Amino acid sequence: MQKDFVSIETQRKCFCFMHDTEIKRRILKYKQMKKSILYLVVAALFMAASSSCQQNGSGDVKLESSVDSVSYAIGILVGANNNKQLESAPGNDKMNIEALSQAFRSISLGEETKISEEDAQSIIQKFFNDASQREAQENLEAGNKFLEENKAREGVQTTQSGLQYEIITEGTGEKPTEADQVRVHYHGTLIDGTVFDSSVDRGEPVVFGVTQVIPGWTEALELMPVGSKWKIYLPANLAYGERGAGADIGPNAALIFEVELLEIVKE
Repeated sequence: MQKDFVSIETQRKCFCFMHDTEIKRRILKYKQMKKSILYLVVAALFMAASSSCQQNGSGDVKLESSVDSVSYAIGILVGANNNKQLESAPGNDKMNIEALSQAFRSISLGEETKISEEDAQSIIQKFFNDASQREAQENLEAGNKFLEENKAREGVQTTQSGLQYEIITEGTGEKPTEADQVRVHYHGTLIDGTVFDSSVDRGEPVVFGVTQVIPGWTEALELMPVGSKWKIYLPANLAYGERGAGADIGPNAALIFEVELLEIVKE
C-alpha cells in the first residue's frame, strides 16, 4: 500500500502486500497499459480484421504454405497476449470495429489512410487520457457515495482524515509506532466486493514497516492494539489516489480491507 506508484524496487517492498512475482507482474502490466496504448490498439486491429473477415464469409482461411501458417500463428499470439490488456484499456467498449478493420487493412496494404500516423498517435493518446479522467471521476463519485452511506452504519467510526473503521476484534497489546515493523493478515476488496489481494487467501501473513504503506494503512495501524482485527474503509486520497495501482485498482478507487494485527516484529 505505498503512498506513490514509483519504482519497481519500492513497490516490491510494500505494494498491496503481494508476493514478489505478483507485484512484478502487476507493475509490468500497469506500465505496459500506460506506456503502450498504441500497441493495444494494434492488437485490436488484428482482432477487428479477423472479425471483419468472418463477417464477409472468408473466415475459413486455408493454411497452404509455411507463410500462411506463420501469419496465422502471429495472429494467434498477438490476440492471446493482448486480449486482456485491450479489455482493461479505458474506453475500449466504444471502439468502432469497422473503422479499426478498415484502417488496419489500408496500412497493411500500403494504401492511403484518412489519418496520418503522427496524428493517429496524438488522437489515441487523447482518447485514452480522456477515458481515464472520466473513469477517475466516476470512481471518485462512487467511492464518496459509498463512504457517505457507510459512515452512518452502527459501529463505523470516522477519523479527521476520512478514514473509516469498525472493530471486529479489539486487541489488548501495544500499539505500533511509525518506527515499527508489523506482521499482519489482510483481505483487500474494491467497494463492489472484488478481491484484489489477500494474505488470508494465500494463508501467509506479511511483514512491513508501518510507514511503508499508503496513508490509510499507516493511520489505522497506529490506532490498533496488537491482537486487533479491524475493517477499514479508505477514501481515494488515503489509498492510491488518481494513479490507481495495477490492473485491479482504478484511479480514485476507494478500498476496503480487513486487517488483523498479529504482532510488532522485534529485531
